[in-house]
Amino acid sequence: MIVKLLSHTPEPEKLVATAAKLCYSSSDITSLRDGLTEDKTRDFINMIASIGHESVMEHVSFTFGIEGISRACSHQLVRHRIASYSQKSQRYVNENGFEFITPPSIAEVPEAKTEFDRVMSELTDSYEKIADILTEKHKSALIAEGVDEKAAASKARKLANEDARFILPNACETKIVVTMNVRSLFNFFQHRCCSRAQWEIRAVADEMLKLCLEVAPELFSHAGPSCTVSGKCPEGKMSCGKINDVRAKYEALRAAVRTQA
Repeated sequence: MIVKLLSHTPEPEKLVATAAKLCYSSSDITSLRDGLTEDKTRDFINMIASIGHESVMEHVSFTFGIEGISRACSHQLVRHRIASYSQKSQRYVNENGFEFITPPSIAEVPEAKTEFDRVMSELTDSYEKIADILTEKHKSALIAEGVDEKAAASKARKLANEDARFILPNACETKIVVTMNVRSLFNFFQHRCCSRAQWEIRAVADEMLKLCLEVAPELFSHAGPSCTVSGKCPEGKMSCGKINDVRAKYEALRAAVRTQA
């Protein structure tokens, strides 16, 4: 798994502080912004974070490039609706010899790993066979319609991929570019950094949070799973029961980022 921060709004903390300060001031926007020192920005960010004034966070966005995750993971990721996504298409990209993600619980058990690899190998072979059969079918039909052979072959393969992809597993590797504003990221981290989140998307969320902290440590100082934000677990009977361990984990993450800075 690779998670990279591709871009973000310049001076994110200063922009959020400017937007927030505007709500309580009659001064012009330029004067407000120019008057914000690092200390004033930090203090204002901490104040609005403590009172939950999150609407001003929507002015700042972060864009991530994520590779080496499964389709099972990306299906969970795109359920976060206030975001923008661009994902590798299984319709247009040939998946011959596709890469796949092996869950750690399977990798740790030799018998399970052997069976998993066997099935992945069979699916790889079946995908290629089905794609080849459908390619020939579409190519013949296109040539019969008057399309020249080279163009027919290219178009036929894309048409074949469109239906051959139905055999691809959730384990199939994918790549995706994700853009979220800070308020959406707060919500994402509350749900996906939770210890009850699926292991893969939790790992993605942890990496995203680390990258955000490196850019805007004050802005994301209150970000993380719900129990570290509200002080209590919202999972009820489904709680992991390890709230202190979870809090310690994310305090350590913030401390590590501060040390690196």
